[in-house]
Amino acid sequence: MCAVCSGRRARPNLNLLLLLILLLGPHTVEGVWPLPQAITSSTERYPLTPQAFCFSYGRRSAARPGCSVLDAASERYFSLIFPDYTYALNALSNLLLYCPCVPDNLSVSAGRASLNAETVWGAYFVNKTKIEDFPRFQFRGILLDTSRHYLPVKTILKSLDAMAYNKFNVFHWHIVDDPSFPYQSHTFPDLSSKGAFHPMTHIYTQSDVRRVISYARLRGIRVLPEFDSPGHTKSWGKGQSDLLTPCYKGGIPSGTFGPVNPALPSTYQFMERLFKEVSAVFPDSYIHLGGDEVDLSCWRSNPYVRAFMQKMGFGVDFAKLEAFYMEKVVNITSFFNKTSIVWQDVFDYHERRSSLSVVEVWKEGCYLCEVRRVAKAGLRVILASPWYLDQPGPTHNWARYYTVWPLAFKGTEEQKSLVIGGEVCMWGEYVDATNLAPRLWPRASAAAERLWSNEKQTSSVDKAFPRLQDFRCILLRRGIQAEPLYVGHCKHEYHSV
Repeated sequence: MCAVCSGRRARPNLNLLLLLILLLGPHTVEGVWPLPQAITSSTERYPLTPQAFCFSYGRRSAARPGCSVLDAASERYFSLIFPDYTYALNALSNLLLYCPCVPDNLSVSAGRASLNAETVWGAYFVNKTKIEDFPRFQFRGILLDTSRHYLPVKTILKSLDAMAYNKFNVFHWHIVDDPSFPYQSHTFPDLSSKGAFHPMTHIYTQSDVRRVISYARLRGIRVLPEFDSPGHTKSWGKGQSDLLTPCYKGGIPSGTFGPVNPALPSTYQFMERLFKEVSAVFPDSYIHLGGDEVDLSCWRSNPYVRAFMQKMGFGVDFAKLEAFYMEKVVNITSFFNKTSIVWQDVFDYHERRSSLSVVEVWKEGCYLCEVRRVAKAGLRVILASPWYLDQPGPTHNWARYYTVWPLAFKGTEEQKSLVIGGEVCMWGEYVDATNLAPRLWPRASAAAERLWSNEKQTSSVDKAFPRLQDFRCILLRRGIQAEPLYVGHCKHEYHSV
């Protein structure tokens, strides 16, 4: 049985569904994006009309009618291929969807196209064409920050559409941070009622979260929540007293607060109850625990924190205090069967690295040196450093994101296999629903191809440009406000919806 249809967890990294329109769509393309691992196409062409086209299940398919992922995708993609027609349930030409345990490939010939895919997350499209495809990296993520500016749910859903078109398969939801706590917790309702920008209009209810997760699932996208601590937690303290560390000045409390207080047992009791709820609301097996940019000055100023450090034998080594806190939180989430991801800061100060699982490299500088260092320690790595897109820039700088080689470090094949992928980070200081899409696309598409395609076949910026320019027009036709790459026009210019 295909995993999703049988209730088992699917491998969402084989997101083959997305080439369908590019090959069968009613327009001429320079080439598909991201580039498949192998594609051969002849000049032989077959007519394609909505009246003579439908999706159906092949006789050998392990997936059967009623598989929600495939049925929803069939209807969704039909409307994308033929935007002026309604979904046809019966027709003469079929795309037969198979789900055996064989390499993923698509064959298109007269009156018939057949797709073999290992999971239900894939399916394709006509000149006479044969495609063999699989992702270069299993983790291909987009981070959206909904704390610094609130993003309406419909904006998130539109971003998930664009992610699917680009074969991204992880939505890293940086849902809370210093400025606001928009996640509505049932266990601790004051966190959002007092910590969000507005307790009614600028929150994500658990119904909203379920809607996002369901929408993402049907597009082969996992939702990875991040609850970053002990730093980046000022908004948490508004709704949870005694959670943050009181800062001192001249031996007396200054009235300001710093990171989460690691010296109090109540801190870990709170975290256990919060993550018990979060683990139930977000079903993915991974959770991001943050751990970056902890301001140590408040901890240093607090006499009770310093006394706790002496009691624990940490002396004045605040890196040991950070590591103590993060290990406690990692253990809490492990109890709820979650695999933790942390920012590279935790790796830097954590001596007992065996307790870590996945490290995300984000700092500037020699990021490949950091990737190599983490991999040498035997930990899995996600690369984010070269793909920070929150700052505006000229459109043509997409090339700098394209010419990133995550495995271009000296190391063994075993070490390189620990690099599980990368992600584009869209932080929210200067980004909200008004400018999110044009700032992301098509620059993020450059990272998408790097994470999906064979780097030997996609090393030329000049060869990539016409394909990306054409793909940008496809995004416009699908309602994604992707900014232009250079002078030109699209057959279907963007029209607001």
